[in-house]
Amino acid sequence: MQQPEFHRPLQADRITVSGIAHHIEATGSERAALARRLGIPALGMLVCDFRLTRVGQGVIAAEAGLRARVTRVCVVSLDEFESDVTFEFAVRFVPAARESEDIDPEAVDEIPYEGEKIDLGEAAVQELALALDPYPRRADAELPAGASEPPLSPFVVLRSRGRAN
Repeated sequence: MQQPEFHRPLQADRITVSGIAHHIEATGSERAALARRLGIPALGMLVCDFRLTRVGQGVIAAEAGLRARVTRVCVVSLDEFESDVTFEFAVRFVPAARESEDIDPEAVDEIPYEGEKIDLGEAAVQELALALDPYPRRADAELPAGASEPPLSPFVVLRSRGRAN
């Protein structure tokens, strides 16, 4: 198995019920590799601050604040633009094969892990990927003249011809 681009393993037994804080930050080469993986022109910054707490046998609750600076391509103008992404998220690290069977879209995401280490970097990247707008649009981007009205459907044209006869 290939190691992820932003690998930040943490020994699970270091985390207690009283919790610990942990800060991670991607290096320049990691950000370049992540930009390729995420399909974006550049990733200028990726920082994540975790608060980790043991909540059960092998189960670790994580609350985190993520900050990133991403370069995107505007879907309207096709120009590149930078955007700051800041958000908080929560996940649970659970031992492999002990994930919840409940498929609740409102439940906290579970990330399975094997052995004695959890990977905070990969968790941060997965959450960033989910947060990225699939149709990025620069704030001042405007549609070209005449592009705001959708083209007529061929069925509308046929219907209008039928009425004329």
